[in-house]
Amino acid sequence: MLRLLARSVGRLWEQRPADAYAIHLHHLDPGFEPIRQEIVTRLGQRQFVPAIKSDVAAVDGDQSALAQQLDTDHYKGLAPYGSYVGRAILLHTLAFNENLKGATPEELRWSILSPGTDLSFIDDARRRFVQGSAYLDDRPNVPLRFLAEANLTQILRRQEQHADPGEARAQLNDRIKSIFGGTVFNLYPFPGGPYEVPDDAGDGKPSLVLMGFDAVEVASDNVAVPELVGRIYAQKDVSGGLRLNRNNLVFLLADQARKEEMRHKMVRRLALNELRRPERLNELPDHQQDRIKEWYQRSEHELALAIQQCYRHVIYASKHRIDGAELDLAHSAIDVQSASDKPGQGQKQVVEVLRANKKLRLPEDEPDSATYIRDRTPLKKGTITTAALRAEFRRDPGLPILVGDDCFVKGIRRGIEGGEFVYQSGDLIHAKGDPWANIHIDEQSFVHTADYAQESGIWPKVSKPPPGPGPSGAGGETGNDEGTGQTAGGSTGSGGTTGTAGGKDPGAGTSGGCTTGGGTDSTGQTTQPSNTLTEEGVLKEALTKLWERARARKFTRIRTLELRLFDATDAFRLLGLVAAVQGATKQVVITGSYETAEGGILEIEFNGQPADAQPVKDFLDPQLRAAKEKDLSARFDIRFDDTGLSLAGDIPEKLAERLTRFGTGAAYVAITAEGSA
Repeated sequence: MLRLLARSVGRLWEQRPADAYAIHLHHLDPGFEPIRQEIVTRLGQRQFVPAIKSDVAAVDGDQSALAQQLDTDHYKGLAPYGSYVGRAILLHTLAFNENLKGATPEELRWSILSPGTDLSFIDDARRRFVQGSAYLDDRPNVPLRFLAEANLTQILRRQEQHADPGEARAQLNDRIKSIFGGTVFNLYPFPGGPYEVPDDAGDGKPSLVLMGFDAVEVASDNVAVPELVGRIYAQKDVSGGLRLNRNNLVFLLADQARKEEMRHKMVRRLALNELRRPERLNELPDHQQDRIKEWYQRSEHELALAIQQCYRHVIYASKHRIDGAELDLAHSAIDVQSASDKPGQGQKQVVEVLRANKKLRLPEDEPDSATYIRDRTPLKKGTITTAALRAEFRRDPGLPILVGDDCFVKGIRRGIEGGEFVYQSGDLIHAKGDPWANIHIDEQSFVHTADYAQESGIWPKVSKPPPGPGPSGAGGETGNDEGTGQTAGGSTGSGGTTGTAGGKDPGAGTSGGCTTGGGTDSTGQTTQPSNTLTEEGVLKEALTKLWERARARKFTRIRTLELRLFDATDAFRLLGLVAAVQGATKQVVITGSYETAEGGILEIEFNGQPADAQPVKDFLDPQLRAAKEKDLSARFDIRFDDTGLSLAGDIPEKLAERLTRFGTGAAYVAITAEGSA
């Protein structure tokens, strides 16, 4: 004890902490090697070495211990309360008799309290330390003390390390889709391009586009519109056709800083599910069995909470653009506290934030005023069909998004009651003061402004004189000609042939790159070799999945990488990035065709080095932009040098980051890997 005291005095004299008015237990620092050796060797407490390294003070070069992490994360600029708590508990653990080992929370406070420390921080550090410790005795109603063996927290951490990343991702994706499903929006989860989000009115519900968390993300301190989001908003298919119903889209994106917490909660739930299997559960003492069951029940709520706190960025059509955006898109973030109120009901949080910004109208909401509808739509010209007026709410970013047609009909009815609108459907004229009538949304029903209706003689109605006697029969000439409307309506089918040119399959030719070295099964179907892995989806997400799967299969290096893209813009952006890949031979194959506005057709096939493809790209790019019809696909074959691309560290992630620097959409990706254990 004298040696411990002497070395602690020397250490304190060297460091001179501002809060040291006397020598306390927490001033005996096991992170200082002479003091560590006194505890481990002289006092014969070698069995506590794992606990000291994990929870109190790490040896040089090791990952920081729990107490040191708490000091960095929560007490920067203050006394190191995390280390004080860990040291005090460790030295209380070294008491001689078993019933004296450890300290109660009150005794811990008395041990640490001084003029330079604060009780609230001591209690806060104790709570955090107890929650995260891997070696504290976790039995109920026992003092704070270390054990030589790992506790349940450490057992759970080890199980988390064995969780399958592919299963965790699949389970997480399913849970995300479940949370954000609902009755207000039609959900379109994890799209790879515009063609996966339809551009039709559907059942009257707006579309909630749920972006993949590995495909796109948003930084809270630097909000920008991701390239894939902008493309889905502006286009409806791979040929670049313009999307009409842009005001019918709402995008939901993950927060960059909260993705890892969401992943960890999913992995933790999978680990708990594994530990609660009967054969594993029976290996644990009763108090730990109860704790596992309690944690598993709680993990469902915690996972839902983490998902909603991660998916908190809402991007929607609006004239109030995000700073620097080139499209009419606005951003709003769901408050973290609001996301925590109703875990598992994700659509409700999206609805609330849109209603708070006066962007969304539910059926029960009050409609916009008649003058606002008139002045912000083509109705200001005097007349419009009800179908065209309803379509304006799906197209114009300056208008609110309507859920269903009830609020729209209510707005027309309010305009009629206020004398602003006149409704006409066939022979029916419905204006202010008239009996109640149904409002139909179709191309044969019209909304007129009151002024237009008066100027056109539509309203007020002119009463017809009764037929007079005599041969003139003037009254008989006033009958309606039922046939005139039939002739006018007959020409509306002339546009029925406009969809026949779009039947090209964007996925054509995607089967060639994944069968090298494969064979055929008993049915004659082509099979993939065991060292070939494939993925389809947003390029960044597909690459991330492939790295995970390759590592899970214990592969050590990647021999080849094949990328297939079916959008000209994506392919041309990737051309220069592939050319810059070091330590590999690269080959690009471009096939496609286009039809000019005058009917000219060009078909092209290129096979060569990326550098030689640049003139082809310079020629094709403007031609495809001006083409009436176009179809292009590109395949990039990358064969790495003799050593291959190592899967160690973050080398593959850095390659993926370079290849997706300018953003790319959907792709088919295949790799061949080697070094399976």
